[in-house]
Amino acid sequence: MESYVSKVLDEIDLKILDILQKEAGLNNSEIAKQVNLSPPATHARIKRLEVEGYIEKRVSILNQEKLGFDLLTFIFISTNIHQAEMLERLERELELLPEVMEVHLLTGEHDYFLKVLCKDRKQLEQFIRKLNKLGITRIQTSLSLREIKYSTVLPIGRE
Repeated sequence: MESYVSKVLDEIDLKILDILQKEAGLNNSEIAKQVNLSPPATHARIKRLEVEGYIEKRVSILNQEKLGFDLLTFIFISTNIHQAEMLERLERELELLPEVMEVHLLTGEHDYFLKVLCKDRKQLEQFIRKLNKLGITRIQTSLSLREIKYSTVLPIGRE
């Protein structure tokens, strides 16, 4: 059974996506060489992939430690909020906090999972105070001691 992606995207599209997710700074000519297409044909495919939403944006991934962000924290939060409008407001507030790298709505014991990046314990303490003002009933934090694997590369085109 073929996946939805393989019915919409051909092998060249998948190869272009794989190349771009590994090295977004490559120019069109370099990508064209790798996929054996002309630069105009490659450019057209990339534009189509952007328009269709397969490419959301191209970014530079910065070195968090070199920039002084040494404290990666995973925070599980629970709340007693049940009204949809109030939950939406809470989610918007979480999105606005600059320390928050990711927010996930969960099933199970906790309601949300946050990936939070701070420079030090003092900044983490200030962040937790911000959370307490949002009506959160339970906060559980875990500090990352060492990152074993970090990737932004999706396993497309691989079994």
